[in-house]
Amino acid sequence: MRLLYISNARIPTEKAHGVQIMSMCEAFASLGNDVTLVVPRKRDFLDADPFAYYGVKENFSIRHIVIPDMGSKSETLPKFLLRFDLLSFIIGLLFSNVAKNGDALYFRDYPLLFAFSPRRYRLVCEVHHIYGWRRLFVHALRRASLIVVITQGLKDDLVALGLSEKKIIVAPDAVNLSIFDDVESKESARKRLGLSQEKKIALYIGRIDEWKGTSVLFKTADKLRSNVQIAVIGNGPEDLAQLQSRYPRVAFLGFRPYREIANNQAAADILILPNSGREEISARFTSPLKLFTYMASQVPIVASDLPSIREILSDEEAYFATPDDPEDLARAIEEALGNTLRAKEKSARAYKKVLEYTWSARAKNIAEHMTRQSQSS
Repeated sequence: MRLLYISNARIPTEKAHGVQIMSMCEAFASLGNDVTLVVPRKRDFLDADPFAYYGVKENFSIRHIVIPDMGSKSETLPKFLLRFDLLSFIIGLLFSNVAKNGDALYFRDYPLLFAFSPRRYRLVCEVHHIYGWRRLFVHALRRASLIVVITQGLKDDLVALGLSEKKIIVAPDAVNLSIFDDVESKESARKRLGLSQEKKIALYIGRIDEWKGTSVLFKTADKLRSNVQIAVIGNGPEDLAQLQSRYPRVAFLGFRPYREIANNQAAADILILPNSGREEISARFTSPLKLFTYMASQVPIVASDLPSIREILSDEEAYFATPDDPEDLARAIEEALGNTLRAKEKSARAYKKVLEYTWSARAKNIAEHMTRQSQSS
């Protein structure tokens, strides 16, 4: 199959969607497909080779479509400029005739569905949340022969909006297990990151963002014993120096490249997934990439008790805390640290479960559904 994965994304990017896009292209190509990733040419803030940055095989090609990239050049009217860039990308796609040799087109941006004929191509759209312009959103998705969603909650909502259940599949996110083949020791990881060798480390890796529950995590630090250190790898809109001043018991380590993730997780005694329950994207729609890397690390997990997380984990594999509750998050962290044997058993079961959630398995599942949809149409 000649597959074009078309995304209005900056590649490489420090955000998690870049990991997913590159990993899925690698996985689709590993199945024997001829894969091209088509993205707009945007300013490269990371100044890095995408294949090296994400640690993926160079078994697919990347094609860039030239756009004005106004979103990178100005902070004035950011939503308008980003929409302008998207429109420019669509126009560039059409003028480049990039899809002429494709059998299937794979999108994560639903407006791109309007640019291509469903009679000529197999159109596949991966959906990660419900968009505000619902009529336009639903109209676009009706053009797709297959809709891929990352949680059952998303599928339920799309069906409620009138989309056919038969063409929607649930495919949670995944992980590349090979990055855990040669992980450094806890002592070495802590030395590299500047963390204490004596304290218990409860580590969060990801973007600092309200819906991800990071503000609750920061408040939890003061409720833990003095020998427990919360550490955060990641950045966000807030200045890390200001956060460090406000939350002196949290170690803010800043952004680290994705290729370090397995070694960075090795520094932890506990890995934290503190998602908020106040926003639907967190409670029902998200399938966090960090969840699967956490599971693959064989380090005990403490997570918010949310439907989106419960689709993957149970009490047999993780400790759960009430969302948006620093007191209960502290309780769960202390419980996990207080029973080493029980925590080890949970993390072993989490690792056994994550063996089902690889990028290769995810790509194979989606590709098989794409073939079935093509044969039935």
